Amino acid sequence: MELLLRLILVVVKAIAFVINPLLDRFVYPRECQRNQLPAIKEPLLLLSVQELRRRLKSRQLTSVKLLKAYISRIEVVNAHLNAVVESRFSAALKEAKNADDLIAGCQSPADLQKLFAERPLLGLPVTIKESCALEGMTFAVGSLARKNIKAQKDGKTVKRLRTAGAIPLLISTTPEYCFSLETNTLLNGQTLNPYDFGRTPGGSSGGEGSLIGAGASLFGIGSDIGGSIRIPSLYCGIFGHKPSGGVVPVEGHFPGSTDVDIEHYLVEGPMTRFAEDLNDLLRVMAGEKNSTKLRLNEPVELEQIQVHYALGFEGLNGLMHTSVDEGIENAICKAATHLKTVGLQVTRAKLPFLKNSIEMSLSGIASQYGMDYLVENEDPAEDPGMVRRLLWEIGRSLFGQSCYTTNALIFDLMRRANAFMSGSKVNQYLEESRALIGEFSKLLGDKGVLLFPTLNLPAPRHKWTLLSLWGVDYTLLFNVLGLPVTHVPMGLNDRGLPVGLSVIGGPNQDRLCLRVAQELEKAFGGWKPAVPHQIEEAKFKSGKSK
Repeated sequence: MELLLRLILVVVKAIAFVINPLLDRFVYPRECQRNQLPAIKEPLLLLSVQELRRRLKSRQLTSVKLLKAYISRIEVVNAHLNAVVESRFSAALKEAKNADDLIAGCQSPADLQKLFAERPLLGLPVTIKESCALEGMTFAVGSLARKNIKAQKDGKTVKRLRTAGAIPLLISTTPEYCFSLETNTLLNGQTLNPYDFGRTPGGSSGGEGSLIGAGASLFGIGSDIGGSIRIPSLYCGIFGHKPSGGVVPVEGHFPGSTDVDIEHYLVEGPMTRFAEDLNDLLRVMAGEKNSTKLRLNEPVELEQIQVHYALGFEGLNGLMHTSVDEGIENAICKAATHLKTVGLQVTRAKLPFLKNSIEMSLSGIASQYGMDYLVENEDPAEDPGMVRRLLWEIGRSLFGQSCYTTNALIFDLMRRANAFMSGSKVNQYLEESRALIGEFSKLLGDKGVLLFPTLNLPAPRHKWTLLSLWGVDYTLLFNVLGLPVTHVPMGLNDRGLPVGLSVIGGPNQDRLCLRVAQELEKAFGGWKPAVPHQIEEAKFKSGKSK
C-alpha cells in the first residue's frame, strides 16, 4: 500500500461521511423536483434491436418511421439533458430510405434472409460517443482547443456498425478528453442525468448514458479505459459491456495512444436498454474473427455457470474506501439469491488479492505514457515542471480562469505525477496486476463469473464527483486486468436513482457475462424508465406500424 494514496482515500471517505448526510437533509429535497423529463409515448421506443429487426424484415415497420420516432424523442429530451453535440438527422433519414428500398427490393424470403445476414443492423439507429470518430462530424471531445476539428474518417468500430447497416443519428457529449466522471465541459456545458437533473450521468460516455437512459437512443457505442461505459450505465440505469481487452478495435478513437498494449486497457463497447441485444452488438463490433475467439455464436447453458459474489473490497482496503451503498449491496444479494434459486452454484468470494486495488489500478493508467495528454509539454526538457504547471492550472480552473476543466486537469496531473508513486513502485504494482490476471483465471476459469459493485455509490450530484473518483478502482482495475465486465441495472433506490452491479468474467469469457445479464434482466426487469410511460395498451400490443 502507498501511504499518500491511502491517506487520500481515508480523507475522501471522512468528507463523504460528513457531507453526504448534510446535503441530503438540509440542501437537497428527498424527492427530486427538478426532473421534468417527458414520458415515452411512442411504443417503438420500447422495442429491442431483435424485435425491431424482425419487424423490419417482415415489412411491418420502415426504417424511416423508426428513425423519425427516435429523432422526435431526442429533440424532446435533449432540451432538458444537453447530451447532443451535433446531429445528422437529415442525412440519417436519407440512409433510412435507402435501407427501406433495399428491403423492398428483396424478391423472396431467401433474399431477405441473405440481406439481414450480411447487414444485421440494417435500418436501425445508433448514437455515437464523440471520442469514437464519425466521418465529417465533430471530433472536439469536449475540448476548446479542438472545437473546430472534424473526424476525417470513421473509426474502425463505427465503420463496422455502419457496414452492418446501422444509421448514426448524432454525436453525444463527453467530458474534456474523456478525462472525468462528470460530463461537463467549457465547450458544451453540463449534461444531465435523466433520473435527476441535479446529478451527473457519469463519464466519459455520459451523453450516451443520458440519451439511452431517457429512451432516446436504441443503442450506442461507448469507450472505456477506467469505467467510462460502466459508470454511465450505472448512473443512468442501462446495460453496458466492457469487452475483454483487445477484441474490439479502438483505431480512430481520441484520445489515442502509441503504447503497444493500449487495446488491453482502452476498449469500445455497446450500451443499451436491452440485455438481449448485447451479444449481437458485440459480434458486430468485435468482427468475425474475434467473435469466434469469444465463442459468441455458441449457446451458453445458464445452469453450467458458476457464480461468485462479493459486496466490495475486503479487509483494511475495504475499510479505507467509501462504503458501498446499501442499495448496491442489496442488488448483488438479490441477484445471487435468484441465480441460486434457478439452480446455479453460488458462493461468496474471498478476494484478499485485491488489497492493493487502488495502487494497481492507477499504475495501469500512469504507465500509458504514449496516450494523449490534455496539456501537452511544448519543451520535453521542462517535463519536471509540468506538475507545477498543472497545479497552477487547477487553481486557475477553480476560479473559472482556465481554458481547461478541473477534473480533466486532475486526471492529467495524476498521469504526469506517476499516480503519486515512484517509477519503481508503478512497475511493482504492474507486475502484481499481471499476477492478478492469473488469480482471476484460477477463481473463474471458463465457467465462472463474479458479481461485484460497479462503483460504490449511485449517481452523485453535479460538482461532487471528486468524492466518487476515489472509488474508481472498482472499475479501473478490470481495465488493467483486461477482463470482460457487463453492468446490469437492478432497479431504482428510494430516491429514484438507478442501482446495479457488474458481472465479471475470466479472460475472453464475455459470453458468460452477457448470459447472466440476460437472466437478471428477465428476473428483475432491467431498465426502469425515469418517468412512467404514457402509451395506450392496445396500441403497444398491436405494434403494427408501417
